[in-house]
Amino acid sequence: MITTALYITLAMICLAAVLNVFRLARGPDATDRILALDTLYINGIALVILFDLLLGTRLYLEVALLMAVMGFVSTVATAKYLKRGSVIE
Repeated sequence: MITTALYITLAMICLAAVLNVFRLARGPDATDRILALDTLYINGIALVILFDLLLGTRLYLEVALLMAVMGFVSTVATAKYLKRGSVIE
């Protein structure tokens, strides 16, 4: 039962990632593209965690944490660049 739920969840998150890529490519402004990229990071983290659960290991949790940190820093840096024109003051 758990493996069936994992496969269904993997399919749904892959569909969400495809829709995020569509929004990233056709977003009307830069802010929509930033939000789509941030959501794509979150979907990637969810995929890594689901693959980790599917394989039955705990090796990929650190990868998910690193992806979360890098996604947060890049989103903040990009938003700051759009607001002020530079990242570092």
